[in-house]
Amino acid sequence: MTDSEIVIKALADQQHFGELIERYHTKLDRYIGRIGVRNPDDREDVLQEIFIKVYRNLNNFDTSLSFSSWIYRIAHNESVSWYRKQSVRPEGNLVGESDLILELLSDDNSSAETTFDQTVNASEMSRALNELEEKYRTVLILRFFEYKEYEEISDILKIPVGTVGTLVYRGKQRLKTIINPEQIHV
Repeated sequence: MTDSEIVIKALADQQHFGELIERYHTKLDRYIGRIGVRNPDDREDVLQEIFIKVYRNLNNFDTSLSFSSWIYRIAHNESVSWYRKQSVRPEGNLVGESDLILELLSDDNSSAETTFDQTVNASEMSRALNELEEKYRTVLILRFFEYKEYEEISDILKIPVGTVGTLVYRGKQRLKTIINPEQIHV
């Protein structure tokens, strides 16, 4: 069943809203964890706020649009609100998936295997990702760890698709300058 079909059912019968929660709970938990809500209790609080906001605004959702982009936008906004309330800089959390990290760091014109070792220390990558400005970190996480297309990222962050491409490119370049390949430890 598609997201839009579940939304239509949830609008008719509240019990179907649980299907949306089941479908997105893990994905959104992972996303908000990666962008900085590290404490599991805090993540649950933020997730609860996300799903309350989704529930309250479900009538306003246009089923001809992408539900995924809409709910990620809400998750992004709630995470930013949480940061502001906490008055802390997001710390980020990066899963040690070396293939994704290598892809992230690779140039479009060069092979990741020739540029970097086969494995990358996830804590070193996490440190480097945390040093990036939030605008770059967010688009890189959405693109390479949440597997979002440029159009979806554009919808989530409410920025033009061309800007997404620019931020991904510049973010990758800045990440490369932070990480010196000879200093990456296994």
